[in-house]
Amino acid sequence: MLTNPPTNTLRPLKTVSLACDLVVGGGGLSGVCAAISAARAGLKVVLVQDRPVLGGNGSSEVRLWILGATSHMGNNNRWAREGGVIDEFMVENTHRNREGNPVFVDALLLEMVAREPNITLLLNTVIHDLEKSDADTIRSLRAFNPQNSTEYAIAAPLFCDATGDGLIGFLAGAAFRMGAESRAEFGEGMAPGDEFGELLGHSLYFYSRDTGRPVKFTPPSFALQDITKIPRYKDFSSAEQGCKLWWVEYGGRMDTVHDTEEIKWELWKVIYGVWNYIKNSGKFPEAETMTLEWVGALAGKRESRRFEGDLMLAQRDLIEQIPHPDDVSFGGWAIDLHPADGVYSPIDGCTQYHAKGVYGIPYRTMYSRNIKNLFLAGRIISASHVAYGSSRVMATCGHNAAAVGLAAALCKKYNKLPRDIAGADYIKELQRELLKRGQYIPGVPLRDPADLVPQARLAATSELQLAALGSSGRYRRLNASWAMMIPVAAGPAPKVTYFARAEADTTLRVELRVSSKLQNHTPDTLLATREITLKAGGIAPVELAFAAPDNPQSTVHIPHSQYAFYIVHANPAVEVALSDRRVTGILALTHEVNKAVAKSAVQTPPDGVGVDTFEFWLPRRRPAGENLACKIDPPVALYGAQNLVNGLARPVSGPNAWAAASEDSAPAVTLRWAAPQTVRRIVLAFDTDYDHPMESVQMGHPESDMPFCVSSYKILDASGKTLVEETGNYLSQREHVLAAPVTTTALRVELSHPSPHIPAALFAIRAYAE
Repeated sequence: MLTNPPTNTLRPLKTVSLACDLVVGGGGLSGVCAAISAARAGLKVVLVQDRPVLGGNGSSEVRLWILGATSHMGNNNRWAREGGVIDEFMVENTHRNREGNPVFVDALLLEMVAREPNITLLLNTVIHDLEKSDADTIRSLRAFNPQNSTEYAIAAPLFCDATGDGLIGFLAGAAFRMGAESRAEFGEGMAPGDEFGELLGHSLYFYSRDTGRPVKFTPPSFALQDITKIPRYKDFSSAEQGCKLWWVEYGGRMDTVHDTEEIKWELWKVIYGVWNYIKNSGKFPEAETMTLEWVGALAGKRESRRFEGDLMLAQRDLIEQIPHPDDVSFGGWAIDLHPADGVYSPIDGCTQYHAKGVYGIPYRTMYSRNIKNLFLAGRIISASHVAYGSSRVMATCGHNAAAVGLAAALCKKYNKLPRDIAGADYIKELQRELLKRGQYIPGVPLRDPADLVPQARLAATSELQLAALGSSGRYRRLNASWAMMIPVAAGPAPKVTYFARAEADTTLRVELRVSSKLQNHTPDTLLATREITLKAGGIAPVELAFAAPDNPQSTVHIPHSQYAFYIVHANPAVEVALSDRRVTGILALTHEVNKAVAKSAVQTPPDGVGVDTFEFWLPRRRPAGENLACKIDPPVALYGAQNLVNGLARPVSGPNAWAAASEDSAPAVTLRWAAPQTVRRIVLAFDTDYDHPMESVQMGHPESDMPFCVSSYKILDASGKTLVEETGNYLSQREHVLAAPVTTTALRVELSHPSPHIPAALFAIRAYAE
């Protein structure tokens, strides 16, 4: 029994002092990725999260889907899902949770953090104060956990602010901004005016459920009574819920830090008013048996403080895809700005303009320009309000944050501060270490001097020569234009033959296009066009063979090795044959709009906003995204084993994969060295379909594991001894550390085809002595 007599003095809180290499404030996706990245690099990390779960806006408390450059597959950013730590989460979540249950998102994030012995996780712990050793250096943080009534004093040489509102940076005196810059400051045509407003608001979501029997609903007294105060009230339906109602937003005219509770109350008012409208207006009879199952209690924030680094990302960086020598990450979500009045605004819920491809994000945006030991992660990185409209989304933030975690490791390794790592030698090492972990950086291939594989001679049992995608017997009516996006070598354009049947005599327009930038997948450069006459009845070959404009006797020339778009334009009188064969780096695209991220199939911005006009060519989600059956002459011969050492582990301007011939019953690639090598660690990079966004909640996915991914493989040494045997693989990158080093003159990697319709493919093999 414990008794305490009265006292006239203040009782002190229990205080726990912690010391570490890096303190990460904030346990959203960004904080988690930064902490895991740093911990795996050997740093002792304390991760401080003010909520009972991890994930921030992606957690079950808010339930927003996690997205980034893939943009719901709604723009031209092909194979653009983020890599590294955030990809590890997305792939694992899809494997376990293809239905998109937000509770399982929480559990997986907790598991990933708990697996790291170098992370000390403090949940329900609120940072409220800090100490500085001098004007521009943080010494320690103070945080309080009301659940265990404990105060924590956490000291470290390095700090990462991933709190969303930038609490650490704010307390420390770091330079920051709120609101929108003028058009003149960065030359940004998308900078908003007063009518639109300068800040994005908060959102709350709700989930409903059909109980199968009548359910009544009595609204609370604070519920919005007049639904017509919401200009878009007719867009509400009984079927829409969760983050599909992202436009239920409010607060952009308020202080989005200090007025958060008032904003949340207004959103509660809206949500209960909306549900009252759905249940009791009589306009939704199907809602009679439905109940309101969950309403968010924590506002999902879009925008508050943005902190200043040594460089501020701006509109031109995104739209023009300007490369930076210190790029360590990338983005590709639209510049997505919302009216400050949110759900009450008569303006469309968002203005979204896309670039023609992904853009690099430089390291100099990821640390404070005036607090020497403070990293910036998440939505608070150094970006203008306009650029922030794209960089703020969670998968992009998590990808950035993984770079911050490794930068912190380099700071410790070399006894440097965050700004020092921006120097040429350190940034090259940071880029290399990120790429080794699966991160993707536009325009930066992996060149790793420790990797033994580039010194080896590579030989494969076969190399895919893609001559045809055989017909499945199904057809697609050309109610929209379609194309196969095919990797081709520089030189004469291959002839591609589709197979069509016409209901009436007609003319079919066909085109050959490429992208004006090799790394992009926007077909904005027309090389040739022609019209083909089709007769009614039967199946006819449609040959897309194009003569050079200046010489009809020769074939049109492909200027660089890149993707070519073989287009058949819309003609409802025509059907084209489909194929159930799928190949790494090959996609069928259609010219249409994804209304989740665009207003039209052609992006047509007003004059003066500094954004390009171009067409969207989109894949469809499986199982609807079948390829067009075709023949290719000469065959595509870009799947050689040398792709395994080109430093690119996803399709970009080509497939960047070794793929075996489908008829190869035992696909394998062998590495041979002139002299024996000692190998301890082997890394393989697989195709987990980087074109698939893998939205974390609500959407649901057609499969748990990506159909291109090799699930079974072996690694053997020169004597034929099995070093690694794996079944059930579904991950993008696998690292195998052998129980003991092996000295050998060869390694052989044996793969199984993922399915009879998909040839085995591999992006990279790396081998290390330690």
